Amino acid sequence: MERIKKVVLAYSGGLDTSIIIPWLKENYEGCEVIAVAADVGQGKELSGLREKAIKTGASKIYIEDLRDDFVNEFVFPTLKAGAVYENQYLLGTSFARPIIAKRIVEIALAEGADAIAHGCTGKGNDQVRFELAIKAFAPKMKIIAPWRIWDIKSREDEIVYAEKRNIPLTINRETNYSKDKNLWHLSHEGLDLEDPANEPDYDAILELGVSPEKAPDAPTYITLSFEKGIPTALDGIKMDGIKLIEKLNELGGANGIGIVDMVENRLVGMKSRGVYETPGGTILYKAHQSLETITLDRDTQHYKQQMVAGRFSELVYYGQWFTPLREALSAFVDETQKCVTGDVKLKLYKGNIILASVTSPYSLYDEEFATFEDDDVYDQADSQGFINLFGLPITVGALKQGK
Repeated sequence: MERIKKVVLAYSGGLDTSIIIPWLKENYEGCEVIAVAADVGQGKELSGLREKAIKTGASKIYIEDLRDDFVNEFVFPTLKAGAVYENQYLLGTSFARPIIAKRIVEIALAEGADAIAHGCTGKGNDQVRFELAIKAFAPKMKIIAPWRIWDIKSREDEIVYAEKRNIPLTINRETNYSKDKNLWHLSHEGLDLEDPANEPDYDAILELGVSPEKAPDAPTYITLSFEKGIPTALDGIKMDGIKLIEKLNELGGANGIGIVDMVENRLVGMKSRGVYETPGGTILYKAHQSLETITLDRDTQHYKQQMVAGRFSELVYYGQWFTPLREALSAFVDETQKCVTGDVKLKLYKGNIILASVTSPYSLYDEEFATFEDDDVYDQADSQGFINLFGLPITVGALKQGK
């Protein structure tokens, strides 16, 4: 291996990064390894990381609390865009990677590191997300991706490697799912989930909530308040983004909300199957979308849905957060959110989110125009001329065909 004096490792303490610290020291002679663990809401997964990193060979470890920036600079802009990858995935892992990578670059530059290392596999999306963010802030920084160069070929090989070096693991061969957890979601991949024909054993894998069958028989009502597209209160109580998402995860999880089982198209070309738990995020998307139905005009609403939301989701999924296009789309989205203010009441019941009411001081809904009763503001006879003009191309086409 080439000479590397100091490397900063994106460290989670999971299976991959647990063995990467000793691997780096074994394969890059005299290399100092600095671990960086980013707190984006993993909770108890961060406990014991400092001791574990040092015991396995790191010279030091940074544990960075990025939760506030994660929510306000990545989660909420994506929520406001209505971005959902392939109409199902709420991008939980995707938008966590850029903020983690950005902070790792800052530490690597401050430490005078020669390289940054990560534990992403050569089959996954995360390698792209990490490395594009690194290129955006340190384009000359060397990147070490062990999965692309070492002899280890499987998670089983990793476990054997760890056992030989007495590296403690929080998993075993039977529970060796590939997981990613943060404040927004929890993902599950691997083992029996690799075959789409297998129904997930939700009792075994769910951690943020229960299956709809095990949710209470009585509904839970909640009211969310938004200001310019940002959720600011739950049931009239002001909350910051972190506390709000945590509470919605609790309420949504208890009611079987936000479980997605999907086969998605990875950026690297293959299809993969995953189960995602996003209880709070699913509630927020439903509430935000409902509020937009009464606060956005038709053309803006349709353009945003058809042209912006899908493209925005691809940019996030593909790791292109730090790009001019994403920034431009966010600027457009922010403009659309100026009047997305109001309250949304929802009923949570056995995996369902049912709209109960939506109100806004900027509502474009006018009962006087929409009513089925008598009114003095709409002349129904006007619609005949509108239909004749709107349908003129159809009429002309039919006449030309001799109909």
